Amino acid sequence: MTALITDPFTRAMSSAPVMAPLSPSVLIADDDDDVRDVIEFRLQVAGYRTMTADNGQSALSLAIERRPRVIILDVTMPQLDGLTVCSRLHASPVTAEIPVLMVSGNCGEYDRQLGFAAGADDYLPKPFSSHEMMRRVNWLLLSAGRI
Repeated sequence: MTALITDPFTRAMSSAPVMAPLSPSVLIADDDDDVRDVIEFRLQVAGYRTMTADNGQSALSLAIERRPRVIILDVTMPQLDGLTVCSRLHASPVTAEIPVLMVSGNCGEYDRQLGFAAGADDYLPKPFSSHEMMRRVNWLLLSAGRI
């Protein structure tokens, strides 16, 4: 007769390791160190895994290599701007389904339309609250079935 092990530590030590599901990964691409750090901190506190890029080329490379579940992408960045990165992501079958939250200090209607035309799934003008950013990230993950 096998004894029922109820203590979680003993159970883990006496059987094959139980792997917890990985938390969703988020790519944060922004050339402003302070903005990027605040976004990263807030996501990590909420349990997300993060990766960061400070320019558009690095963001594009990371997205292709690591395939995050969502991307937070600044419009104005060196090497490749966020609009170009977003457009290239959505043109590739490998990354086309990754939801993109575009963030920008450019908050006019024309700027928003450019973001959506490039393939952004949502557009959040700067400055924004971390609560609003988290709400939108969660919504993108849920609506894409990626949580």
